[in-house]
Amino acid sequence: MTTRATRSPRRRTVVALAVVLAVLVAFVVRLVDIQIVNASQHVQDAFSKGMQTTSTLEGTRGSIVDANGSPLATSMLRYNVTVDPMLAEKGMSLRDENGAVVKNDAREPVMVTWPEIAGQIAEVTGQDPDEVRAIADDAIAKDPNNRYQVIKRLVSTAEFRKLADLEIPFIRFEPVASRSYPDGAVAGNILGFVGSDGKPLEGVEKLQDSCLEPTDGNIRYQRGANGVTIPGTAVEKPAVNGGTLKLTIDSDLQWYMQQLIAEETDRYQADWGGVLVMEVATGKIRALAETKTVDPNDPGASEPQDRGSRLLRFSFEPGSTFKPVTAATAIEQAGVTPGTTVKVPDRMVFDNGAVVNDSEKHSTENLTLNGGLVTSSNVAMSQFGAMVAPETRYDYLKKFGAGQASGLDWSGEPKTTLSPADTWDNQTKYATTFGQAFTVTAVQVASAYQTFANGGVRMPASLVESCTKADGEVIKPKLAAPERVVKEETAKEVSLMLENVFAQGTLADDVALPGYRMGGKTGTAQISDGKGGYKKNLYFTSLVGFAPAEDPQYVVLTVFDEPKKQRMSSANRSVFKKAMAQVLTHYRVMPSGSETPLLPVTG
Repeated sequence: MTTRATRSPRRRTVVALAVVLAVLVAFVVRLVDIQIVNASQHVQDAFSKGMQTTSTLEGTRGSIVDANGSPLATSMLRYNVTVDPMLAEKGMSLRDENGAVVKNDAREPVMVTWPEIAGQIAEVTGQDPDEVRAIADDAIAKDPNNRYQVIKRLVSTAEFRKLADLEIPFIRFEPVASRSYPDGAVAGNILGFVGSDGKPLEGVEKLQDSCLEPTDGNIRYQRGANGVTIPGTAVEKPAVNGGTLKLTIDSDLQWYMQQLIAEETDRYQADWGGVLVMEVATGKIRALAETKTVDPNDPGASEPQDRGSRLLRFSFEPGSTFKPVTAATAIEQAGVTPGTTVKVPDRMVFDNGAVVNDSEKHSTENLTLNGGLVTSSNVAMSQFGAMVAPETRYDYLKKFGAGQASGLDWSGEPKTTLSPADTWDNQTKYATTFGQAFTVTAVQVASAYQTFANGGVRMPASLVESCTKADGEVIKPKLAAPERVVKEETAKEVSLMLENVFAQGTLADDVALPGYRMGGKTGTAQISDGKGGYKKNLYFTSLVGFAPAEDPQYVVLTVFDEPKKQRMSSANRSVFKKAMAQVLTHYRVMPSGSETPLLPVTG
């Protein structure tokens, strides 16, 4: 029989259990709310109250590759080694090979002191142990609560792994992307380089930074008083790596051309030299070699003037290489043909008082338009050019690139000059017919010959193939549309005359490649002395041509600035022949299988 006395303790027990259960349920509900339902909000609240640490997650700068996908610039991971000085000063527990804490006879942990730890770190990093120890000691002396100091920046992956194996709890590693150029100076004038802070300073590294630059992320987390990360508090914003920049450059061809131009520049004692290779059908630049060329791995080893691209930052009067433009203009606007003749003395005074001289003395002769190009006669080309109004010739020069930008959007690209026709004085009216009184760049000269070789259609010059973003999106550069500059028949006639320059001109034997038909022209440009005149007996020389002439595939341009051993454009014959031979071999271009049809030089 249950009495009131027995029921009362039981009732109190049930009530007590119910209260405990209710409290437990409340705790569980609150725990679920904190750690699951509103976990992110509580983390944000903690962050807003300053109870957090934020670490940057660095993205990797994108790679630069050549036309075949071979790497020209890559990013490798290095690490900044940092220490928590406040924890370092306390040392750490010694652990055995199984990771268990080693204890002394009094069952207390055996401690490893900071000086001992500093010695272990220094052995890996190559620093002096006292230097490492002082980093934490000096930091604590200034601020007892200091939680961050750098021990060493940019250690290698191998060093990082050795340090990580030491399992020092207050040492952390910050990953940092470091730039590497596996081919050294190959295409260094195009690639450019980055500074010690990772910022791009030159070349496509700087110009295409929007493609290559990564977007850093971060990770935020709470840390306890002992510096240990509190589980469940990490909030990560992932980094986004930079894109892959693909160039039109063929690195193997680029390497060869750099070796070649270095040898030939030294041979002819020029201030500098360059070789440009352009694909006829596309306008893509396959090689842009010059000397001297910077090694992006160590730009400080080069003189400041050698760290960029002279080929893309130098303008010059094209001289005879633009005489074919005069020929094309006369064909289309004056109705002349390759066989049309003019009477050509070695010196001619025109009705307006202008005087034009040929480079060598010769008796008066009747030269055809073809002969004017073959003999590179200024007097002949002046007469053919004078058959067309200056305003019309000005328009043709512009269409062939004179006075225009190259389209590469290169930093420091020179502003080429071509004054309006209504400002030309009496001498300029004739000087413009043989490539003087205006300036161009190397790319524009190559582009003019690409136009002739491509049936009169000018393709925009380009150095960048594409940018592939981290998400796989492929972005092509915005290029100008192909432009018809002259009629196809005009281009064929001029191209055949340029073949005759190689077949019948003074350079024929020096540049001939057995089995291949080629066309091209030399140029010897006077150099400004900066005082309104020209330097004496110093020239900017060039030779540009295309092959195989019956079905042109590539344009090759070679230049020398002030060659001393051979001052005229004949200095370019050797380098042009070697460069063109390499291009045709490299791309396995078949021989012509026919001979150049010879056109009359005189009439």
